[in-house]
Formats: sequence, C-alpha cells, structure tokens
Amino acid sequence: MKYEVIVVGGGHAGIEAAHATAKIGHKTLLITGNISNIGDMPCNPSIGGTSKGIIVREIDALGGLMGKVADETQIQMKMLNGSKGPAVRCLRAQADKETYPKRMQEILLSLPNLTVMERMVEDLIVVDGKVKGVILDDNEHIESRIVILTTGTYLKSQILRGFNKKEEGPHGEKRSNHLSDNLKRYGFKLLRLKTGTPPRIDATSIDYSKMKKEPGDKSVWSFSFDEKRTYDPEKQECCYLIYTNDKTHKIIKDNLKLSSMYGGIVEGIGPRYCPSIEDKIVRFSDKEKHILFLEPQSIVPTSKYYNSLYLQGFSTSMPENIQEEMVHSLEGFENAKILEYAYAIEYDAIDPLQIKASLESKILENLFTAGQINGTSGYEEAAGQGLIAGINASKKLKHQSPLILKRSDAYIGVLIDDLVTKGTIEPYRMLTSRAEYRLILRHDNADLRLRNYGYEAGLISESQKTRLNDKIERINKLKSSLKNIKLKKEEISDVIDVTSTITFYDLIKRSDVSIETIDSLKTYIPEKDEDIIYEAIIDIKYSGYIDKTIKDVERMVKLEEKKIPYDIDYKKIKNLASEARQKLENIRPETIAQASRISGVNPADISILVIYLKKEYSKDE
Repeated sequence: MKYEVIVVGGGHAGIEAAHATAKIGHKTLLITGNISNIGDMPCNPSIGGTSKGIIVREIDALGGLMGKVADETQIQMKMLNGSKGPAVRCLRAQADKETYPKRMQEILLSLPNLTVMERMVEDLIVVDGKVKGVILDDNEHIESRIVILTTGTYLKSQILRGFNKKEEGPHGEKRSNHLSDNLKRYGFKLLRLKTGTPPRIDATSIDYSKMKKEPGDKSVWSFSFDEKRTYDPEKQECCYLIYTNDKTHKIIKDNLKLSSMYGGIVEGIGPRYCPSIEDKIVRFSDKEKHILFLEPQSIVPTSKYYNSLYLQGFSTSMPENIQEEMVHSLEGFENAKILEYAYAIEYDAIDPLQIKASLESKILENLFTAGQINGTSGYEEAAGQGLIAGINASKKLKHQSPLILKRSDAYIGVLIDDLVTKGTIEPYRMLTSRAEYRLILRHDNADLRLRNYGYEAGLISESQKTRLNDKIERINKLKSSLKNIKLKKEEISDVIDVTSTITFYDLIKRSDVSIETIDSLKTYIPEKDEDIIYEAIIDIKYSGYIDKTIKDVERMVKLEEKKIPYDIDYKKIKNLASEARQKLENIRPETIAQASRISGVNPADISILVIYLKKEYSKDE
C-alpha cells in the first residue's frame, strides 16, 4: 500500500506531524514501536514552563494538539514569572502521565486519513537521492511520497546505570538498531547525545512536613485559545520543593567514579542546561545545596504512576545502590521507597546543519526530520518541530512554498533557525534568552502572531479564523475607547496619585503605574473579556518598546527576503575570509539574514556576499 506521508515515531514530534498531515487531508501512516506508548512522557510529567509554555501556545495557535490535550489532562496549572514582565511569563501544566498519552491515542486512532502501525523502521527506500518510503525490520517495503523521521531517543539507544549498559530505549522498549547506520551510509553526519532522568519515589513513603508546598495558581489558565476549560483551582495537586544537603553531596563525591558519566563509559554529550545531579555537584562545587522539585505523576488510582513522584533535578547515572543512599540523604526521604531508578540514555541524532529551515533534509529529498533526532531536548521543542515538518510535508505535496517561521514570528522559528544555522553538539533546549524579539513573542499573543499561518496551512477552521478577526477588532476598539475614558482625580485617588483628570490610555502609559494598579480600575473599562483587556493594556503600556522592536524586525525582514541560491559557488567570491567561506559552504544559508547569524561569518563577509549576489544574480531576476 502507498501513502502520501509516513511518520516514523509516536512521540510528541510524531503526534503533531501525523495529526497535521492527516487533518489537512493526506493519506498518512504513523509507524511506532509500541502503540500504547504514543504520547508517552518518559521524563518529567509536565507540559510548558519557561519559554516552553510559549511554544505550546504557538502549537495551539497553528492548529496543533499539545496545548488542548495538556488542558484536558492537567492536574495543576501555574503561570511562571507572573510578577515579572509580560515577555517572560510562561504557563506550565503538571500533566497526568496516564491520561495525557491515552487522550493523544484516542485522537490519533480516530483521525480520518491516518493509519497507525506497530512496527520498527530500519531503513529508507531511496531512489536517485529521493526518499520513496521505508523498509521495516522484516524487510517489508512501504512506499510514500514523504517520510518524516521523529525517532526520539531510540536510535541505537543505551540505558546506563553505573557500569551497566543495556541496549534498549526508555522503559526497556526495543531500540532501532540499524536506521542511524543507514542514515550515515546516505551521507548524514551523526551525533551521539545523552540525556537522563531522575528516580521516581513512592509518594506514601516520604515526610511532607519537611518540604515547601508549591500549589497551583488561584487563577484559571489554559494553553488553548479555542477551548477555555474550567476547573476548581482549590482542587489542584500540589508540588513540593526540597534541597540537597552536605550529606547528599558527600555521597555523590565519594562515588563519582561509579557513575556512568564520570566512570568513563558515556560516549554522548549531555544537556548543558539540564545536567545530572553529579554534574551539578562537580561544576558548581561552591554551592551548598541544589533545589529539587517533587512532581505528582498521576491521580488515576489504577495507573502505574499513581502515588508516584518525579524527583526533578535529581537526574543521575549512579548504580542503584548508590541511588538509594543519595535519595535517603534528603530531608524527608529517610524512609523513601524508590519505584523506578534513575538512568542516563545515549542515542544517535543527526547534525541539524544538514536540514533546511523547512525541516527537509539537505541530503535526501522528501525526507523531513523533527524532534530529538535533530539534536533537541524537551517535549515542547519536539512537538513544535513535528508540527512544522507536517505542515511543510503537506506544502511540498501541494507544490507550495514551505512555511518558514522567522525569529520574529515565534519561539518555534528561533528554535529551528538556531538548529539549522548554528547547529548543536549537545541536546538543545529552548531558553527565553535565545529570543532577541521576546517582547513581541509573548504567551498572550501567540494566536495574533500565528493563527493565520495555521489557517493557510489548513489546520485552522473558518470559525477559528472568524474568532481571531473578532478578537483583533475588539482589541483595537478597546485601545481607541481608552483614549476617551476620563478618570477624575477624586475617583481614583485611593488607587493612584494624579494631579488632575487623566485619560485611561495615558494612565496606562505612565511608568509608575503597574499592571496590578490598572487591574484594580477595570470597572471603568467597557470590555469584560480578560484576554482582550490584557492584550490592549500590554500594547499600550509597552508601545514604545514594541515599536522599536518592530523596526528592528523590519530591518531583519529585508535581509530575510534576500535569498541565496543553494548552488552558489562560494569559492568564486573573492576576499571572503577562509572561515566564512568554509561555514557558508557547509551550512548553505538560504537568506542573507541567516548567513549573518552564522558564527564566524562577520559583517565584512556579509557585505562582500551581498555585492557578489547583486553583481552575479540580479541580471537573472
């Protein structure tokens, strides 16, 4: 049987890719090693968080699944950085590890145009540099016009605890033994990466009185722009904060040589921004303690995750007996029972410099890749890539130009641009600081930024588009009306000190007036929708900064519009620095803007390149 799209892997990237192509209308096959693991959360039981929460909102704005399912299955919601500026606010959900994947499976298995198969892919069908399908582990050939690889951490994966190595994927699942070798045979450069996970603790075996409670917010939040879910904030599950101590640190230091990492058996490079606890102890030896975060995994009594806590921040590759000592050294964990021991996992990935901004491979045509195979870490980063890969697979089938999100469009755009322009040698993690335009890439305005792209792709309906247009109209109407609402001194003197009557618009713009102060005066605002009010207030209050950012974006967009032919011969460009020439030949940037972001390519090199393009290619335009 022949398909239009085959998606390999049922993790967060594979889910979004398969959902996108099937929903758009393409005959799609999702191949996964274990159907019951579709949507599995092998690491932390949460969706969102710093910068990642904005990615989830962007996925929802484009028509993806992650935000909606996180809303449906959350057991706690919290807005991070709520006391800080709007550019860094991010939503995090504690997701139920039992119901989240089950809901994803229900959605996918009921999708028209989507077939789900439980098998293992070990090779590709390649003809004249073009992918024509996949080859299964029993040598069965399945044809398709597009293949999207979302293999997660399963490529030649190894589970590591101390000096013990097991050739398996997460949860002891079967790994892919030959696919990465075959990719190398086709010309891909491979990376060997490592990540890890902490122990899971029996929730009934610890003393909570020695820990700090971290409850959910009193406000009701949601990732989705379409389905405003309601829940009782008082009935959310609680997380807890604890710290390591001198005893913990001594156990780790005394047994460093027994860990996989420091014992010399680790080949892969781990994530810099999510290190193991032993790595923290070594790298930050001046710190007396490190914060740990206890997360509930499920509230379903029949679930294997029920009464199981995820010990965030305590990832380790120590042997099991040393893990017992480490856990019992923590205050309140003296009698703790470990339900699942921590481990490190090594796996193969491809060098992301070998993929285009569309997420199509530069090596093989019709092959797209998304998620951890591209060198990233995190559910959210994977899902964002999977969605873009799915959208662009559809666009390629329709002979349309790909959707390339700019750095000024979305965190997903920053993520992909960083991968294809700068590459990575360690699992890449999205950080707020990576986004230079973060004031306009906020949690609150993801729909305003991206929903039209989702509509054009075929993932956003007419009714969703109509609601977006209505929202924009109401925001603009409110901003105008606030210029005419006059607040008298005597009416607001108990809230803010003003010398005379002032318009609400001018009050918002004052630097000494906080968002909280404005909230206390909302009775004077004719609009009652909280989202619309917040959007209007942010636009007004930060208008100067936003206008400056938009001007910076406009300058960059002009450079983004200056395309570089893929077959350009950089050897013919005189006076290019040797490092710049080497980097440009290797990465083959698609635009002048992308070229300017390559490490080792200086402004002088960009000027020389621009002049050369004008001279050699303007005559062809």
